[in-house]
Amino acid sequence: MNAVTTIHRPVDTSRLRGFVTALADLIACTRDEQALLESGRTLLARLIARDDWLPPDYARPDPDRYQQYLLHCDSRERFSIVSFVWGPGQSTPIHDHGVWGLVGVLRGSEQVERFHRLPGGGLVAQGTDILREGEVDAVSPRIGDIHRVSNGRADAPSVSIHVYGGNIGAVERATFAPDGTPKSFISGYANRVIPNLWDRSRNA
Repeated sequence: MNAVTTIHRPVDTSRLRGFVTALADLIACTRDEQALLESGRTLLARLIARDDWLPPDYARPDPDRYQQYLLHCDSRERFSIVSFVWGPGQSTPIHDHGVWGLVGVLRGSEQVERFHRLPGGGLVAQGTDILREGEVDAVSPRIGDIHRVSNGRADAPSVSIHVYGGNIGAVERATFAPDGTPKSFISGYANRVIPNLWDRSRNA
């Protein structure tokens, strides 16, 4: 049995709702990227410290490729929250983001290979890290946002929660060939319906 498909217990989306509200308050108070990343890291770590709030529909792997499910997008597209679901052996191409981002591992682990793009366009590998459950990483064009991410587990899915400083499914970004040649893409989302975070009647 894998860690994604065996979750049948009720989920309490109030935790995600509280995270959305706290993040919106943070962004309303400051647009300083360093402050956003530091405070946002604390908020995201608090969210992923418990694994009882993500609806199963947004933690479902696909046998062919990783899935990016939209959980919430700010009405002014100042930020978006997605769940990334990795099947065994799945990975992204080398890619950038164009906006700041935070990545927190909810289940399993992720392998992150980092790259730096030289002025001439070539890529230089900058090392590989393993992110485990409860850990949070940050990216941005300022501190580095080019990487390739893989499921850190060979025999089970992994799930991570990503926060971005924009509507990431609509941001024009780039993938990179090993020699640094870029190719533009817009990722979109795997889902057409997002979680209803605002119905409090079930918590009454």
